[in-house]
Amino acid sequence: MSIPNRSDSSLPPRQGILSLSIKDTNALYHAYIPFTKNGGLFIPTNRNYHIGDEVFMLLTLMGEVEKIPVAGKVVWITPRGAQSNRAAGIGIQFNDINGGAARDKIETYLAGMLKSEKSTHTM
Repeated sequence: MSIPNRSDSSLPPRQGILSLSIKDTNALYHAYIPFTKNGGLFIPTNRNYHIGDEVFMLLTLMGEVEKIPVAGKVVWITPRGAQSNRAAGIGIQFNDINGGAARDKIETYLAGMLKSEKSTHTM
């Protein structure tokens, strides 16, 4: 039995657990991605990711003590040096299993703001 070589480009990269703390509704509005199935979040990062990479994050909203565990996949990448001085990072689409709780909590915090025309980190 052989152990896979992590440098093999056919293997998904190990990115570890991402931790994201969003402390106010304005920041949450800019990070939320409502147009993906199950919702999602933009996470500022300089790490290299690929579309489809699986990620796991611990999400803290509005200073709550509870961290929400969320699994998902990368569906959006804003590279370093992007146009219009956009922050580098990735858009994570929440998965079907536990993304609903995060989406519901986020949309409760953003009640009334979701139809806004203000730009976000992704659109």
